[in-house]
Amino acid sequence: MRVLIVGCGYIGQAVGEQLVQLGHQVWGMRRTPDSHRLLQQLGIRPIAADITRPETLAPLTASYDWVVHCVSSSHGGAEDYRRVYLDGSKNLLNWLTQAPPKKVVYTSSTSVYGQSDGEWVDESSLTEPGTETGRILLQTERLLLGAGAVVLRVAGIYGPGRGYWVKQFLAGQARIEGKGERFLNMIHREDVAGAVVAALERGAAGQVYNAVDDEPVSQRVFFQWLSDRSGRPLPQSVGEMETGNRKRGVTNKQVSNRRLRSELGYAPKYPTFREGV
Repeated sequence: MRVLIVGCGYIGQAVGEQLVQLGHQVWGMRRTPDSHRLLQQLGIRPIAADITRPETLAPLTASYDWVVHCVSSSHGGAEDYRRVYLDGSKNLLNWLTQAPPKKVVYTSSTSVYGQSDGEWVDESSLTEPGTETGRILLQTERLLLGAGAVVLRVAGIYGPGRGYWVKQFLAGQARIEGKGERFLNMIHREDVAGAVVAALERGAAGQVYNAVDDEPVSQRVFFQWLSDRSGRPLPQSVGEMETGNRKRGVTNKQVSNRRLRSELGYAPKYPTFREGV
């Protein structure tokens, strides 16, 4: 297959590497050419374009069998989210009308689930995010689902060079919120890529799948495990976590990957944080 990865960064590169190994022709789109040499080393053909600037897409020919849409907005608030995710997706879909692909896979976020009482959630659960950024992500999902895309709701990503809670712990900046009962939902970078490939191969148009590992873990259990293995002290407990500086807010839920396993046939390489971290 001819595959285009839009936003070929931390996740996109891992997806591209797996697709190249499977024998597909892969192109990687990034806003700037600064990582083109790395993409070429991975067997990915680089393209410099920015979906927030449709004039950069206009000269390009859209002729791909599969498209992976995994752009990210690592900085900024609601305005930046709207520009990158919602408006950028509109620009991308418009560009793809000249040669519609067979399948589009979009990586969204489990932050669209706003539950805060520790309950299990699956793809049929209510989606009422409590933040403006979460609502923009949900709008983007609906736009893409309406166009027949497959949506992966991705949990907190960790892996080489990335992992918010591990970094906080190692830097001595982690804090346990209250009794530490709030659940963390995570997935290793390689399993995000594996889930994307499974969605490309077997995902149903207009369907949603949660991309998360097998075991949600409470804060206290997670930090205790890190403490036991590193010899570092358990983080201090604090009161309720303030959400003002967390773009996607603070929720408390256990996200199920049953559909990912049963319908896409994908079993995580790192089923829990214990194998992955």
